[in-house]
Amino acid sequence: MPLGILESREPEVPGTVYILDHANASDNIQLDPNLKHDTSGKVTRILVPQPSDDPNDPLNWSIWKRDRILFIISLQAVIAASLSPLLAADTVSLSLYYGRGYTFTKVALLTGYHLLGVGIGGVLFVPSSRIWGKRHAFLLGNLIVIISSAWGGGSGKNYKSALAARIFQGIGLAPFEALVNATVGDLYFVHERGKRMALTNFCVFGGSFMTPIIVGKMASTLGWPWTFYFVAIFSAAMFPLLFFFVPEMAYRRDDRLNTDMGLIVLGTNQLATSTTTPAGVLDSHDQHTSPSESFAEKPTSAPAAHLQAQSFKSSLSPFNGRKTDEAFWKLFLRPFPLFLHPTIFWAVLIQGTLIGWTVFLGIVLAAIMLGPPLFFNEVKTGYMYTGAFIGAIIGFLIAGLLSDSIPNYLTRRNGGRYEPEFRLWLVLPQLILGCAGLYGFGITSDNTYKYGWFWPDFFFALEVAGMVVGAVASSLYVVDAHRGIAIEAFTCMMVFKNVFSFGLTFSGYDWLAATGIKPIFIAIASVQVGVCLLTIPLYIFGKRNRAFLAKHDILKAIGLS
Repeated sequence: MPLGILESREPEVPGTVYILDHANASDNIQLDPNLKHDTSGKVTRILVPQPSDDPNDPLNWSIWKRDRILFIISLQAVIAASLSPLLAADTVSLSLYYGRGYTFTKVALLTGYHLLGVGIGGVLFVPSSRIWGKRHAFLLGNLIVIISSAWGGGSGKNYKSALAARIFQGIGLAPFEALVNATVGDLYFVHERGKRMALTNFCVFGGSFMTPIIVGKMASTLGWPWTFYFVAIFSAAMFPLLFFFVPEMAYRRDDRLNTDMGLIVLGTNQLATSTTTPAGVLDSHDQHTSPSESFAEKPTSAPAAHLQAQSFKSSLSPFNGRKTDEAFWKLFLRPFPLFLHPTIFWAVLIQGTLIGWTVFLGIVLAAIMLGPPLFFNEVKTGYMYTGAFIGAIIGFLIAGLLSDSIPNYLTRRNGGRYEPEFRLWLVLPQLILGCAGLYGFGITSDNTYKYGWFWPDFFFALEVAGMVVGAVASSLYVVDAHRGIAIEAFTCMMVFKNVFSFGLTFSGYDWLAATGIKPIFIAIASVQVGVCLLTIPLYIFGKRNRAFLAKHDILKAIGLS
């Protein structure tokens, strides 16, 4: 029972790997002298997964190149994600702009249907990215954002046109919301993922909170259409960076190298299993290599010597071959049965509910602050998102500091053996910050005569900090525990989050009017506490769950694997 995690009876469990080169790791481990390590730090780390000898394998690219790719995608993700809260500060002014009959709820649905567009785009882009890689999805998504944002800005007082533009904006956002986190699994080894996953989640879910701060002032001076036009302009400026500097990062790696997916490598041309060798045990005392070096320069087999790096010109193609032989319709259907997968069901709730409450808080914020005694206009309402943005930064810093340090510490305590459940400790700050934020916001915003604007904004910051940390925790656990279905898992999370958020935008104002601020937020905060507590049984039984699902594959049972 390593550190509270129940052991499995199975000798091989996907996700369980040795990543620290410890002399005392275990006396019965069979060592392989042909495997590769990272020697750049104080502790020699076994590379998981193992890179191939192909120079086109992203794991063989320099860390600078991989970080450059992730930075460009993340930057465009910030711009695209700004579309979701783009109208958050303008609820009142847009209701007046469209005229009689356009209630707060109808204006809120401009955000709600946008979120549905994200869900629609996700279920289309994910199977295409499985087949042809992620590059075409990022390029097409960027173009859709540019066109739909220009369209939305020019829609004038035509509400239906603006609504359609918002749906297409959601479709354009979808690949950046669904695939950026999965890209971390493509580009990085297990021990490199924590801080990068914190960055991508901050960009996708946290960085957008700067948007209402700027948009409120922009809308009052230039008019709300310019908020759309600026998104189109910035996205257009990003397109050359995406086109020239973001090659395809999806790669068909030999299964024997995917040591984090339950396979054991005992030699360069051999697959074997052993009851005395834990899954994913990789070690070497003969050749230690840094991941920043090109492993292709040191081929371990004759065929590898003839592999050539792809030319820059050929890397510009949106497509460079199929990444799987599976049919599109199977890949399209794969995410839906995974809602029954215990890990993904947990991740959907951990990430999706708190994001949904954040969307709900955002859409009712204007209604709360516009009345007495504060009488906020769109500019001041936009400034209320300062707290949310600060909270996103706090969440990013917490996740960045803890997402690698806690698993590294626990891995050392566990004799060098890494368990994905070590990532679940990140849910603790989510529980403390996120739930305290929801309780506190409900109490203080219910009585702004007493608490003013500062305390609701303070608790808004805590709630968003918890949201970012929870998004990182769930994303990292899914990638490390079930990397083979990570993209489908992120699709499930995205679909749930957006459908759930749509429901809240559809009924949020009516719910607020009927129930009152404090009872609503006390109720949803209590629900969130229950969701976070689901992590305890997952931590204890997570390894057995991984082993069981490896033997009893849901997708295989229904013919989708």
